[in-house]
Amino acid sequence: MTQCCINPSILSADFVNLEAELQRISNADAVHVDVMDNHFVPNLTIGLPVVQRIQAVSPVPLDAHLMIADADRWAPGFADAGLASVTFHAEASVAPIKLARELRSRGAKAGMALRPATAVEPYLDMLVELDMLLIMTVEPGFGGQAFLDITLPKIRRARAAVEGSGLGVAIQVDGGITEETIARAAEAGANVFVAGSAVYGAEDPSAAIDLLRAKGSRTLRAATE
Repeated sequence: MTQCCINPSILSADFVNLEAELQRISNADAVHVDVMDNHFVPNLTIGLPVVQRIQAVSPVPLDAHLMIADADRWAPGFADAGLASVTFHAEASVAPIKLARELRSRGAKAGMALRPATAVEPYLDMLVELDMLLIMTVEPGFGGQAFLDITLPKIRRARAAVEGSGLGVAIQVDGGITEETIARAAEAGANVFVAGSAVYGAEDPSAAIDLLRAKGSRTLRAATE
């Protein structure tokens, strides 16, 4: 199984001091940027101009999670901004294969997200078009929610499909990730973990990242032995 990656979400950061908050997580694998439009989810965060500025000052690559309607129209602009990874929601895309290909053609890794109640099976034939599959472990829209164990079987099915395909698709989980829940998610097959309050709610976010990575890595190693 692939490397354990920790991508802290700045949804839990101090938005008045984002540049300083990014420096506090310089040991992360990427920074997870939640873009919400108050249509696809009932919350409003930031748009492309702010993301472009974050891209300019971030010490680590950007991993954008677009919780927005009409992803087919808007997602390519985030790839054009130079982001390392752009993830759109399957539920917000009319032509997800076309969109994934467009993101890749513009230089970004293509990710696709599924809400907790969205089945993974209809999208498994799409794995070849993706670099990452994001399985939401809370309902998207707000930070600080509790991890939904009901998503664990879906993570396992996704991991089995990835392993069976021979593709190097990462499985990311987002929502309620803590030192305790990261082990359950990793055991199920996730290898990229988004953590918001568990990182920015800690006295030392950098140390919190190291603790989460160590816990996730131990579980991933044990799962392959």
